[in-house]
Amino acid sequence: MGERYEHETLLVRRGPRSGLPTVIAVHSTALGPALGGCRMWSYATLEGAVADALRLSRAMTLKAAVARLPLGGGKAVIRLPAGVERPRGVFREALLHDFAEAIERLGGSYITAEDVGTTSADMARLGRWTEHVVGRPAEQGGGGDPAAFTAAGVEAALHACFEHVFGARTLARRSVAIVGVGSVGGALALRLARRGVRLVLADIDPAKRALARALGAGWMSTADALRARVDALAPCALGGVIDAELVPELRCRIICGAANNQLAGDELADRLAAERILYAPDFVVNAAGLINVSLELTGYDAARAQRRAAAIETVLSDVLTRARDAGETPLRAATDLAHERLRLAQLAPPPPDDTGAQAPSTGTSALPTPGRGDPTHWGRRTRRPISARAHR
Repeated sequence: MGERYEHETLLVRRGPRSGLPTVIAVHSTALGPALGGCRMWSYATLEGAVADALRLSRAMTLKAAVARLPLGGGKAVIRLPAGVERPRGVFREALLHDFAEAIERLGGSYITAEDVGTTSADMARLGRWTEHVVGRPAEQGGGGDPAAFTAAGVEAALHACFEHVFGARTLARRSVAIVGVGSVGGALALRLARRGVRLVLADIDPAKRALARALGAGWMSTADALRARVDALAPCALGGVIDAELVPELRCRIICGAANNQLAGDELADRLAAERILYAPDFVVNAAGLINVSLELTGYDAARAQRRAAAIETVLSDVLTRARDAGETPLRAATDLAHERLRLAQLAPPPPDDTGAQAPSTGTSALPTPGRGDPTHWGRRTRRPISARAHR
């Protein structure tokens, strides 16, 4: 793949029922079992699917650490064949059964959840074959679709960004371009419209233009929306949209969205800072989705999830203050903060997460204290660069 990664586990397995490859990357279990969604997507190559899982799992580690969750970072990818956008029926059942078996091979070190291409209904199906799953429907005691909570967290992050850049946290009469109005982007658009934000929406699906009409928002192509003259740009689709060619063409003051890995490369954070554009690290901004599903492991409470989503404003404000005081980018400050917490986990068990909930010490859905329980599952202390190995 041309890159070296520091992950604990990489599982690449061909499903015996579907014949399709499943990739599970576990980046770190220093703070607890690795939690991350399953992405069902048509990748051009298996190498691309593996690279995506590796990158996304690292981001999940940072996200969990900054959010003070007793969890590590993981990610799964089910690579679909070309031309298959949404498997259905028996074929989808086979894919999910194969994926559940792959999860079981990791013995609890990886907990899955929904992501692009998967749903809470899929998580319920997975629960027939593995207990290492969150994001189940609300009627089954789960948190359901985390999109609304993720959107609430992005709104909270925008408050912090506007306070930092403009000196006032208010959203009214500010302008925001949302690129990608799927479940999260659409929920964010509804929230911001209620706050009096002047919106520009963009999506590759022209049917989403109906939402723009309903909200009285502008509509642009994705390319134009990325370059719109707005106060804030909110990428809410797939990652990598902010690349070296786009940076000098940006006309926003803030980038703050729900998409994972928005920057094509971390070095672009310095380029954005040089252009006087505030980039809010995505793994801080979009953490409410992870927080929401993680609460299922200690007893789900929607009100607590809402409070934690709103607290992202404080978390991001702290990151922005650290960055300003240190003369560094917010991405560097947030990454350093996550690494500080990971280093502390090597020395002593972490305190309870700041919801006040104690992680249970027994049971299949527990959040073990690092260093306790089965050390092959969590509490690892040494991470070495890995290479992909296929398991059949």
